[in-house]
Amino acid sequence: MQKAPLAAPRRIGELSEIAGGYDAIFCDIWGVVHDGLVKHVAAERALTAARAGGARVVLITNAPRQAPGVMAQLDSFGFSREAYDAIVTSGDVTRALIGRAEGPLFHIGPARDVDLFEGLDVERVSDPATAKSVITTGLFDDENETPDDYRDLIAAFRQNDLPMICANPDIVVHRGERLIYCGGAIAKAYEEAGGTVSMAGKPYPPIYVEAHRLAGTSDQSRILAIGDGLATDIKGANDAGLDVLLITGGIHGKDFGDRPEDPAEVGKVLAAKGLSAEYFMAALG
Repeated sequence: MQKAPLAAPRRIGELSEIAGGYDAIFCDIWGVVHDGLVKHVAAERALTAARAGGARVVLITNAPRQAPGVMAQLDSFGFSREAYDAIVTSGDVTRALIGRAEGPLFHIGPARDVDLFEGLDVERVSDPATAKSVITTGLFDDENETPDDYRDLIAAFRQNDLPMICANPDIVVHRGERLIYCGGAIAKAYEEAGGTVSMAGKPYPPIYVEAHRLAGTSDQSRILAIGDGLATDIKGANDAGLDVLLITGGIHGKDFGDRPEDPAEVGKVLAAKGLSAEYFMAALG
């Protein structure tokens, strides 16, 4: 059940101020616990302390890969496994959509995402003209390409009226100081061209159902969702009826203008988008 909007969120200094009131924490990864290059040490420390205090921590991400791949990436950043209990990814919940799709499939995305198809009985083709469905996990080369590079491919898919599955609803993420386009940018362009897109990651319900299963929770009033993405993390948590800790220094940092520490200003930005949060802080700590 979606919660009613709040007038303004409360600014907090540390997660420990509120963590004791929750049985579980559903925390975003990219932008909250790392920036694509390095981990956020304060976030690692805060989540570890929350677990020590009795909360179950489920990391919930729109990464278009299975959880073990995301865990390996966190390991490479030196992010402690003591900071979380489980990981649920958009890739995990999207696999059910892929399994039901009509094949063969054409995959738009980097080679690092191919583990998404592991164990699935699906045929992938390299010629878009022979595909019956499209799956996008991102751009082929997200360091150099933009969605404009996919106009011809999108037109070809629309000509054949192919359904698209998007394994990562995020439009952009930070990689260090750079903005990198994600699968959601391709999906948005396809929808704007009149195509049909299915998604299961944030803000859609399936990923929250899986997070509940992994956390062993059912009482939504005892769960805190942490995230920085307004259209994904915050909308998804609002729709799921969860309390929200908004990280204002993340992907939408510029949206909060020159008063990012002002609860009224943050609440105004959220309200303009039909969103709300119980709490906010610049960075998780």
